[in-house]
Amino acid sequence: MTTHFTDRPDPARSDAAFAKASTWDVGTPERQREAVDAIRKAWGSREWPHPGLLSYSVCTGEDGATLLHYSQWTGEQAYQDFVRENRDARNAEIDAAVPGIERIALHTYEFYRSGLRAAGDTSRPGCVVIVDVEFDGPDPARQRDWVDAVFEALGNDVDMPEGGIAAHFHVGTDGTRVLNYAEWESAEHHIAALAEPGDGVGSPSPLWERVQKYPGMTGGGVNRYTPALSMEPGAGG
Repeated sequence: MTTHFTDRPDPARSDAAFAKASTWDVGTPERQREAVDAIRKAWGSREWPHPGLLSYSVCTGEDGATLLHYSQWTGEQAYQDFVRENRDARNAEIDAAVPGIERIALHTYEFYRSGLRAAGDTSRPGCVVIVDVEFDGPDPARQRDWVDAVFEALGNDVDMPEGGIAAHFHVGTDGTRVLNYAEWESAEHHIAALAEPGDGVGSPSPLWERVQKYPGMTGGGVNRYTPALSMEPGAGG
């Protein structure tokens, strides 16, 4: 199989059993660009590494230092096969081009549910907002209940915020985390939504207060990224 470059992944695709998300710290905007170019060359010059890898995407952090890596897999065994047989050669080529990359924690998620803008909307995201939520211990039911509480609060709002395209919620396989892969038309739209009344995106209401003060939440964060590179297997090869 060849490597096919696309404009974005589909976080809600039904054939993905797992998604993996991690961050690389490369230090500067110039090294961000160099790292993306190195990733493109390292992957584009090789056959697609495993049929169980459905997509691999990279976004550049608004902080000018980080890269978000988001990949979708048919199962954990496919990922382990990739690590054993294909990852080292790619990473060695990337590290030779951009020495000193710090690879930060990799987490594994299952897709849970999405909130989408009106059917037929063809807007493409110019910004990806990653919302991380951490809990004080493993509890898969609590993960899903928190996400359901978000959707209840969203349902009480009249519309998604202007510029919001989709929110794709993933639950960590370790039972302690939730990741929202949110697509926005632009960073400016997300900034404007945060500036509206309320704590974060969403109107002031008891439903949103329940989300924000949910028992057992211990941390998390919100970070904006710009889509830089997305790949999937092609038909050739």
